[in-house]
Amino acid sequence: MAEGGDPQQSRLQDEAAELPVTDRTMLHTGKVFDLVGEQVDLGAGGVVYREFLAHPGAVAIVALDDQEQVALVRQYRHPVRAYLWEVPAGLLDVPGEEPAAAARRELAEEADLVAGTWHTLVDFCTTPGGSDERIRIFLARDLGEVPEADRYQREAEELDMPLRWVDLDEALAAVLDGRLHNPSAVAGILAAHAARASGWQTLRSADAPHP
Repeated sequence: MAEGGDPQQSRLQDEAAELPVTDRTMLHTGKVFDLVGEQVDLGAGGVVYREFLAHPGAVAIVALDDQEQVALVRQYRHPVRAYLWEVPAGLLDVPGEEPAAAARRELAEEADLVAGTWHTLVDFCTTPGGSDERIRIFLARDLGEVPEADRYQREAEELDMPLRWVDLDEALAAVLDGRLHNPSAVAGILAAHAARASGWQTLRSADAPHP
C-alpha cells in the first residue's frame, strides 16, 4: 500500500499478529490436541482470557483423475455422529515432515493412490475462534494406484472406508445442496471447481509458503 493510503483499499489479505501473551495454562493434554488457556493483551481492548484447542494442523487432498472425477472416502466421525464423505486427509503429526510430503503419505494411506502432479489449492483455519488448526488442501493429478503389496493397513475408523469417484460438477452440487459437510471436502471441492473455471491459473506450487 502506498504511504498514507487507505488500508481498506490495500490488497485483501489476512495479517499475522503476535500480540503479547501474559499467561498460558495447559488445561488438558489430549491424544491429538491440547486445551490451553491464555491471557492476551489486545492493547486498547485490554487483557482478555481465551481458551482454545492447540492443534498440530493437517493436510487434505483433492485427487482428480483424467475424467475430472474427485476421490472421496467415507469415514465415521463420532463427534458429529455421522458417516461423512471426505477428501483424503490427515494430521501434520510426523516431526519434521513437510505438508506436501504429508499429503503424499495420506493419499497413499487413505485412498491407495499416488499422484504425479501436485499443487497447493487452498489454505484455511478450521475454527479460528476456538482452535489454532490450519489445513492446507492440495490438488493431486496424474493419478496411479499403490501396488497391492505396498498398501497401508488401515484400522479403527479407517478400516471400513470405501472410496468413491464423483464427477467434480456432481460433487459441487452436493456441497451446494447441503449434502456434504466435511470442511476439507467442502472447501476443496469449491476451490477445485473455481480453479478449473480459471483454467487452473490460480494454483500455487506444492511447496508454496505455508501459513
